[in-house]
Amino acid sequence: MEPEILLSLSEEYVDLRDLVREVVKNEVIPLRLELDEKEEYPWRVFEKFKEAGLFASMYDEEWGGLGMGMMANVIMAEEVAYGCLGVETALLASKLGALPIEVGGTKEQKEKWLPLLASGDKISAFALTEPGAGSDVPALRTSAVKKGDRYVLNGTKQWISGGGQAHFYTVFAMTNKDRGPRGISCFIVEKDTPGFSFGKKEEKLGIRCSETRQLIFEDCEIPEENLIGMSENKGFLHALKTLNLSRPVVASSAVGTAQGAFDTAIQYAREREQFGVKISSFQAIQHMLADMAMKIEAGRLLTYKAARLAEAGHKDAAKFSAMAKCFTADSAMAVATDAVQILGGYGYVREYPAEKYFRDAKILQIYEGTSQIQRNEIAAGLIKEAASGSR
Repeated sequence: MEPEILLSLSEEYVDLRDLVREVVKNEVIPLRLELDEKEEYPWRVFEKFKEAGLFASMYDEEWGGLGMGMMANVIMAEEVAYGCLGVETALLASKLGALPIEVGGTKEQKEKWLPLLASGDKISAFALTEPGAGSDVPALRTSAVKKGDRYVLNGTKQWISGGGQAHFYTVFAMTNKDRGPRGISCFIVEKDTPGFSFGKKEEKLGIRCSETRQLIFEDCEIPEENLIGMSENKGFLHALKTLNLSRPVVASSAVGTAQGAFDTAIQYAREREQFGVKISSFQAIQHMLADMAMKIEAGRLLTYKAARLAEAGHKDAAKFSAMAKCFTADSAMAVATDAVQILGGYGYVREYPAEKYFRDAKILQIYEGTSQIQRNEIAAGLIKEAASGSR
């Protein structure tokens, strides 16, 4: 059954899905192996996305976008990740960098920065994680000290997707360390700002065309108007709102990755012969395919629910965003692993895409909150509900 039948996707969303699917088929899939091998940032693909208006689909009309809402991001994430999770991660990283401005910026900040992203002329990146502060956000050390009409940033950010490629960054820094996480603020920092530099490009297991670098701030001065929301110590709130909105999109990219791995496996199973028959006739293979399909369909349904709750600002949005991200990430890894197993030796070589889906899938259990952190958040929400007696 097509998902739009069950989930009541509008004709507009179905048209978007079909457009993205066509662009991915023509522009992403033919290039994905080359981009992966060369570890080349997908600027060539982004030019095609720009021509097709795909960047605009991620933003509101008032900022130059199409105003299609969060479901457009979810639909696009699945389709692009189906072709290549590295390309999708590079794309998602720019939207992630925009979210703190969308959820916390002033009208003037939104008018200045968001149209640049909606047009595809610029990309952004999100900078929260540090060498000693990944899941442990309160351990953040990057500081921002007010100096006249400017802020001076010092510190290092780690594992930043789009680092070195993005034109501007939403950077989280301590403005009042005595307040812990309630003393964090968020700033917009442009790429060529003096005192702002980048570490080496990380050599990664997967998503190799999405560049990852350290961001290094050494007495980096930025204008006070680049403080998001023009109010200090609101950064932690901006980060929480951002992650609630971004995790369903990551979940959708996990669904797309799993779907790609599954399609590779079932096509191979229908063609490969052993002992005089197609291996798709073996019950062992059939059961693996059935389990893979169930994980994908359950993950898609959970992701769509989480996206709609997050877009509505529902009280359960954080819990369901964590559920969707955790379930689909774990499912994508399991499905990709089974795909390699079904292909056997062919699953272990680059001639077939199964090994790339396998390498790429692992990051889904790590970035934007590990699967273990998601379970912590889910459990905290459940315990709080039980204590209040609510359902």
